[in-house]
Amino acid sequence: MHAMQYEITLPADYDMGIIRKRVAEKGHLLDAHPGLGLKAYLVRERVRQGSPVNQYAPFYLWRTAEGMNGFLWGPGFHGLSADFGRPTVHHWLGAGLAHGTGAAGTKAAGAESAAGEPAEPPTTATRETVRLPESADPAEAVERALAGLPAHPGLHTAAVAVDPSRWELVRFALWHGPAPEEVPGVRYRVLHLSRPELDRLPAGRHW
Repeated sequence: MHAMQYEITLPADYDMGIIRKRVAEKGHLLDAHPGLGLKAYLVRERVRQGSPVNQYAPFYLWRTAEGMNGFLWGPGFHGLSADFGRPTVHHWLGAGLAHGTGAAGTKAAGAESAAGEPAEPPTTATRETVRLPESADPAEAVERALAGLPAHPGLHTAAVAVDPSRWELVRFALWHGPAPEEVPGVRYRVLHLSRPELDRLPAGRHW
């Protein structure tokens, strides 16, 4: 598993309706992308949930490197770069995953659940990043992060990943409804969720 995110920070007076319209029109294009576990179309908006910025910040969990490469070198990322400028893409190696309510058994937001009822997509997300000090054992830090993955009834999906070039650990979670107050990190709203191969990403440790 590979985790990936880019953050496009927009002007303070930017009309975020433009981003919502873009996602509404184009979000479905990755609903069947090969090798993609999930793409959460995330936004932050000034004065909402204490955000100081307007930002479009999609977060990805890739099942395969081929799927990730196919997106980065394909028309989707090319079009985004043409519209907003090429963003820095942050990349982490997946270390573990937890499936919560609604994470398994459906292919995309709005699909039906195994019981035949419409699956409820997540509405919020959190991302916490932690730099590991030189004195820290990275294996122990990852184990602690995995043990600390939230067991909450509102959890949709949670992942732990590491960037070993900077020794940065990220914990990402998707939530049904508001994220719990006790969960640290940056808060986002989810505009759409593409999740073609999420059910093929195994829970637990990824090594």
